[in-house]
Amino acid sequence: QVQLVESGGGLVQAGGSLRLSCAASGLTLSSYGIGWFRTPPGKEREFVAAISWSNGYPYYADSVNGRFTISRDNAKNTVLLQMNSLKPEDTAVYSCATTPPLYRGSTYYRRSTYTYWGSGTQVTVSS
Repeated sequence: QVQLVESGGGLVQAGGSLRLSCAASGLTLSSYGIGWFRTPPGKEREFVAAISWSNGYPYYADSVNGRFTISRDNAKNTVLLQMNSLKPEDTAVYSCATTPPLYRGSTYYRRSTYTYWGSGTQVTVSS
């Protein structure tokens, strides 16, 4: 059974940092593209960042580019999202998701690209 579990969320002041982790069981993340999405209060889920399985190429939403960094730790079967210079508008539930295995498309920004989803971790940034 595939399971994705996010951790590392919390309450932080504006300008601070958090590191989110997405840990997988039931599959090997190195064979999957991984995306991070967030659901702000009262809004729809939106793309944040993704990393390809083949060469680790990162993709970022414009709103987080330069502040967030996505990376893999294949030894721990985990994907990380380092979030720096956090802003109140980054407040959301952050979820990770996997593409189909050996995904070769480019639509990492689409929710429909992903198959497995975690339940999310809350990030709250105070002003």
